[in-house]
Amino acid sequence: MKRQVRWFTLTLTASLALGACAPAEQHTAKQISTEHAEHETHGAGDQLEKTSAKTIAPAFLKETDESIQTIYLAVAKHQDLLEKMPCYCGCGETAGHTSNYDCFIADQTAAGETTWTTHGITCGTCLDIAAQSIVAYQQGTPIKKIRQDIDAAYAPTGVAPTKTPAL
Repeated sequence: MKRQVRWFTLTLTASLALGACAPAEQHTAKQISTEHAEHETHGAGDQLEKTSAKTIAPAFLKETDESIQTIYLAVAKHQDLLEKMPCYCGCGETAGHTSNYDCFIADQTAAGETTWTTHGITCGTCLDIAAQSIVAYQQGTPIKKIRQDIDAAYAPTGVAPTKTPAL
């Protein structure tokens, strides 16, 4: 289990370092605001794909970087965590999202059927928040502290966060 967690953390850390989703501390408020402006039409072009289980990646991920695939599959395993994390890409206003989880998964049934969304594929903010949250959680950081860190990193951008319920 420790080896699996280390691999996951290493994969996500490598993803962050390679720029697939650069760490928040490397983003300036201006960069994130610019990214937000580029994503003002979130929701309108997002595609959905249903799979029979959360462990089965949607076909639209086949053409993406392995780090994005890893993040998507990790999101499916961390629903409770990511439903408590806001997203700061503007998707709360443009796509009606209520948390970072919504950037990757539109619906997940008790039976495991998962409806994935393409929303998070090209959005560094969405990917970054998910990766940072999952890695911190796996390192034992309390959810409330993770939320505080995400808010502290992204609030200065001026982009409205999703209306994620307070902890």
